[in-house]
Amino acid sequence: MPKKIRILSLDGGGIRGIITCVILKYIEEQLQKLDNPEAKLGDYFDLIAGSSTGGLIASVLLFPDKNKKAKFSVQEALDLYAEKGDSIFNVSFWESLINPFGLFNEKISEVNLEKQLDDFFKKLELKDFVKPSLITSYDIDARKAKFFTSHDAIIPLENFYVKDVCRATAAAPTYFEPAKISSFYNQEFTLIDGGVFANNPALCAYAEARKIDFQKVLNDPEKINFPSVKDMIIVSVGTGTVLKSYKFEDFDNAGKLKWITPLIDILLSANVETVDYNLRKMFETLGSRNAKNYHRLMPDLKNASPEMDKTTKKNIKELIQAGLYYVEQNQAELTTVAKKLIRYK
Repeated sequence: MPKKIRILSLDGGGIRGIITCVILKYIEEQLQKLDNPEAKLGDYFDLIAGSSTGGLIASVLLFPDKNKKAKFSVQEALDLYAEKGDSIFNVSFWESLINPFGLFNEKISEVNLEKQLDDFFKKLELKDFVKPSLITSYDIDARKAKFFTSHDAIIPLENFYVKDVCRATAAAPTYFEPAKISSFYNQEFTLIDGGVFANNPALCAYAEARKIDFQKVLNDPEKINFPSVKDMIIVSVGTGTVLKSYKFEDFDNAGKLKWITPLIDILLSANVETVDYNLRKMFETLGSRNAKNYHRLMPDLKNASPEMDKTTKKNIKELIQAGLYYVEQNQAELTTVAKKLIRYK
């Protein structure tokens, strides 16, 4: 029986990526329980996609060891967020004083982010990821989407340092300055967070998978080349439902400045919901059995803040608790996901 293509897609959401890690950690623990005590999640997907914080998590999962297998567990990605989040997102008192609410400059200095990325990824190249990737960003100079795909990075034109890929996908407008990076072909790009067009990159991942020769790329003759939707299992993980209401009275005769923050919030949420709707409808055309091969894992934030940069100990604890609550309420589906990943490995 041909092996279905297993796709993992990870939404953006800043520090809320902690919730993603908690959910993925449970799936990885099921893999260790059911298949291999040393299982790493990165070895059980054929393509991993991510936007913004999801792109960072994807890069950790796809980091290779000396045997070209996944080096890091999900726990290590979670530790990275829990331990380094404050240093990445920290805004000093002086910065807050001269730049209140990010009105006059980017809200967060990129220096700490770049240091953490350099310390973790060092000189790792995109082409060395253990599996195909799709990490999103947007080129504000060329005005088009830029996708970092490791399976295409065998040529210098498409190859980058992973630390630069992560810097680009994390460059959320109003939070970080745009990333100015170069490929190994010395072509320069000015990039921002891919979440501006694909905060939920699952549909982009589907489109990318359609054009991949998986037998060749994965060196597995049982894989399906150029798969259609019926040949895929898509696991799409969100960073918490944000449903802040906006009243007519609040925006009656509102100017541009008042609309900035609500508009960003609405655009990000609308993209996430629309991608989920489109994929759900696509899988529903396959019949009841195959329709169940699309898993959208979207937790409730519970008591956690919807802010992408709130790194207080209390909020980090609440994010972890929100993830744990989702796991508790959805153990059956998460275990089913693990079983499917094992079946088609």
